[in-house]
Amino acid sequence: MIPRSPLDDPDTAAQAWARYKRLMRFMMVITLLMVGASFIALYRENGLSSAHIYVATALMVGFAMLLMSALMGLVFLSSSTGHDEAISDPTSPDEDD
Repeated sequence: MIPRSPLDDPDTAAQAWARYKRLMRFMMVITLLMVGASFIALYRENGLSSAHIYVATALMVGFAMLLMSALMGLVFLSSSTGHDEAISDPTSPDEDD
């Protein structure tokens, strides 16, 4: 029998997803600060350039940071709620038949 995940409980899941959303809001603020810092670095290094380079930089920095924070947030959510321990490994030698 497959063990139940703690995320199957609506209260635990709501609390975990609220923490995840709070983390993502925080990372959005950090991402916006990093995009602004990259604009400043670009301007100091190259002066006023084409708008295309600023758009590409914003998209690249923003996408990379938000993707990394979303994936790491999901890892933290899975680990902190005990969802990782609620798996059944049929290849494990100590698995009961």
